[in-house]
Amino acid sequence: MTRLIHPVLLCGGSGTRLWPLSRKSYPKQFVKLTHDESLYQASARRLHDAGFSAPSIVTAADFRFIVTEQLAALEIVPADILIEPSPKNTAAAICAAALAIDTRDPGGLMLVAPSDHVIADAARFRDTVRAATTAANDGQLVTFGVLPNRAETGYGWLELSAPTPDFAPVPQPLRSFVEKPDRATAEALLAGGMHLWNAGIFLFTTTAILDAFARHAPDVLTATRAALDAAEKDLSFLRLAPAPWSQLPDISIDYAVMERSSNLSVVPYDGAWSDLGDWQAVWREGDREASGTVTVGNATALDCEDSLLQASSDTQQLVGLGLKDIVAVAMPDAVLVAHKDRVQEVKAVVATLKARGVAQAETLPRDYRPWGWYESLAVGGRFQVKRIVVHPSAALSLQSHHHRAEHWIVVEGTAKVTLDDEVRLISENQSMYIPLGSKHRLENPGKVPLTLIEVQTGSYLGEDDIIRYEDVYARDQGAKG
Repeated sequence: MTRLIHPVLLCGGSGTRLWPLSRKSYPKQFVKLTHDESLYQASARRLHDAGFSAPSIVTAADFRFIVTEQLAALEIVPADILIEPSPKNTAAAICAAALAIDTRDPGGLMLVAPSDHVIADAARFRDTVRAATTAANDGQLVTFGVLPNRAETGYGWLELSAPTPDFAPVPQPLRSFVEKPDRATAEALLAGGMHLWNAGIFLFTTTAILDAFARHAPDVLTATRAALDAAEKDLSFLRLAPAPWSQLPDISIDYAVMERSSNLSVVPYDGAWSDLGDWQAVWREGDREASGTVTVGNATALDCEDSLLQASSDTQQLVGLGLKDIVAVAMPDAVLVAHKDRVQEVKAVVATLKARGVAQAETLPRDYRPWGWYESLAVGGRFQVKRIVVHPSAALSLQSHHHRAEHWIVVEGTAKVTLDDEVRLISENQSMYIPLGSKHRLENPGKVPLTLIEVQTGSYLGEDDIIRYEDVYARDQGAKG
């Protein structure tokens, strides 16, 4: 009997090189960058096929409801969702997933994949994975290398041990890892025909990878096992225990295990692939005009060459005139303008903004919650105006505020409002006043999204001024819980 492959989707990263579109509060894997689905959804769909089990998800607490909501839209039910108490890089995340899978399928095959890559030919990729299963079942740690088409300096490379005719998906021993090269080295690697891009995708049995951790990174294995043993169930999530997790080193799977192991195999993948690691990668994936320019949203390019103009708001018009090799990305609250050759430095830009205390460094104007989302439309000294959208059958917590009152105006759908001991239905063009200190709850009893305008007034309007009494999402006190 052929055993199923257990997909593991890693989606805890922040994607800061795609700022301002991708931010810590809502990183690139959840954004619809290239198609009608997010990168995370496309990754889950790619591995939802015969021979693959339900996916295991490793993510951060702030994203736990986003991953379930986006999977539910695909009608995919995950096998488990592991919540990392803090980011510790890929070694800890993969070790936790391996331990969890091994408890329900000892020695099972697991495919580890980032959730923010673009792989256009899903069937070809799955066939490449299947071609690697024999090597993985034989105890090999299999990594996948992408056939390069340029001298890329932003990726690590993998050295083959022997020439591969037509780069067929046949496993062979991996000779070495090559760190991100300089331009001259990358050109030599490309010309030599013996190197592939390191895609950061792996296939192995739980036995093989856990043995590798025991041999090469026992501290990672010990602390991760303790975090899993003491994990707490939270709705459909499994929260790894913070105390042992905090003892883990911040180290990648390559440094912790792969570069120290002798049982390594590589399988070439000759299909289109991109990690969308920076804005130049987004430009490459875009629909380019004859001039080489890509426009997205309400963007207009006049006499521009090899540039990317991306506008995210329906109320914006982004116009480029006479640009060459420029990336211009406009968000409602932040704009990036950079030369294409410098876009890998955007991560440093975000660090600079964060050090200055700039809110836009990490947070978007739209805040996603398990019940829907809201965005600020106007902010003053003692007032704030928000647009709030609540999903069908969703409900906010029963809550109160110390410092603010609220006025709700329904513009679409029907709201069910609890105000102290009173419950009312409010339809379009109707409103309700929520006095300071009153217990209240907002629900959407309908089948269409509920949209309302909220006007807040008071001495303090921060999101941490929330006292929760009941919550269907089992959140703690404060802004998100």
